Amino acid sequence: MVAARVLSGVRSSHASIGQVRRLRSVPGVGGELVDVETPAGVFTARREGGLVRATGIRYARAERFRAPVPEPVHEQPVDTTHLSPACPQNPTPLLDELLVDATAGLTVDEDCLRLSVTAPADAVAAPVMVFLHGGSYRAGAGDAPVFDPRALVREQGVVVVAVTYRLGLLGYLGDGGARAANLGLLDQIEALRWVQRAISGFGGDPGNVTLFGHSAGGDAVAHLMVADGARGLFRRAIVQSAPLGISRGRARMSAAMDAAAGDLDAETPLDDVLATEARVEAAATPFGLLGAMPFGVRYGHAPLPAEQDLDAAWAAVAPHVDLLIGSTAREVALFVPGLTGLPARLLSAPLLGRVLTRAAVAVLSWRVYGEAARSTARRHAAAGGRASTYRLEWGPPGPYRGAHCVDLPLLFTDAAAWRDAPLIAGADWADVEARGRQLRRVWSEFARTGLVPQVDEPGFLGTRRVRR
Repeated sequence: MVAARVLSGVRSSHASIGQVRRLRSVPGVGGELVDVETPAGVFTARREGGLVRATGIRYARAERFRAPVPEPVHEQPVDTTHLSPACPQNPTPLLDELLVDATAGLTVDEDCLRLSVTAPADAVAAPVMVFLHGGSYRAGAGDAPVFDPRALVREQGVVVVAVTYRLGLLGYLGDGGARAANLGLLDQIEALRWVQRAISGFGGDPGNVTLFGHSAGGDAVAHLMVADGARGLFRRAIVQSAPLGISRGRARMSAAMDAAAGDLDAETPLDDVLATEARVEAAATPFGLLGAMPFGVRYGHAPLPAEQDLDAAWAAVAPHVDLLIGSTAREVALFVPGLTGLPARLLSAPLLGRVLTRAAVAVLSWRVYGEAARSTARRHAAAGGRASTYRLEWGPPGPYRGAHCVDLPLLFTDAAAWRDAPLIAGADWADVEARGRQLRRVWSEFARTGLVPQVDEPGFLGTRRVRR
């Protein structure tokens, strides 16, 4: 059964395995309640078939614009049967349209520093995979239906932790003065510290943690590798579709955004904060491609090194973290015409539009995603780390084949969340399920061993070990 570690104060690399305590059956709610005992407290979770799910666990608390404070151990069992709330955020029409509703059914609350654990009911020292969602650092939520991890956990026997953290003005804009910088990154570090303290109670191995993230979440994973206080909190990193090509040279843009934010503070009504966020994003528009992702990490502010020290910091950590990094074949196809800068009338022209669109997608996909992924892998290997790359070409027939986000329905294959999503309209659901099982096997094998199965399937996936 799920590991229940005795709170004796004796630390070991694996949990002492006990039994979860069955509380009671809950007819009609889809499972029974169980208590899971961990070094971070006792959590009342739900057993669903062969899985145990503890959702909405508070890992830290934070005042607005201030660093997070870890959650203390509670004396009584903590109810973890409700999904984590989403951080307050403005609508993202493109994602809401293509992913149906990325935060469907979730409450919204500034008090959002929560995580959710999904584990096999019989897990013993299982690999742990901690997921950071994407959304340009301004949207998304760890417990969004499109990130349902149950297929990954059930098939691969891993423990998955989904993290919700602060976004936008609340998490990723601050000059280190009245508004602290990198708050979302600090939230993620606290979540990883919670995993180290508690995951053995769920049958996970705290010595074998893989941090994986998509898009802005992948960008966060890359930067957590060199973040002060994060060393030793994870052993492996999967960086998916991270826009690392636009992560540097942002100081002037960030200063303009800071100025546009004005004097927001902890007393500013939340609606005013969200309204100001739109004005802050507009201040990034004159900065070209960088403005495509206005919010992001701030170099030279805790917990990150100065920008000029980044490469040396990544090289120093390389021997200690296994890396899998890559992108899809046509990332920017998701954003046409928004990122091309070309008039819509040209893009819609029967022949010229297709040529211009194809060229823009190829160039920008390489510039923002592909080139940086490959150079990151080469630098990692040259510094003595194990590094592998991947390229995902899969997708439905039509404009979104190989586009940004097409890896998500494969990793988190849930029919209710994905089957009718316009992003994969036209895809055979049986193919989604089959390719999903293949991709989940690659990701989980890397989480287990640090090695990536060699795959060379045109139209689907290619992986490659980067030699030193």
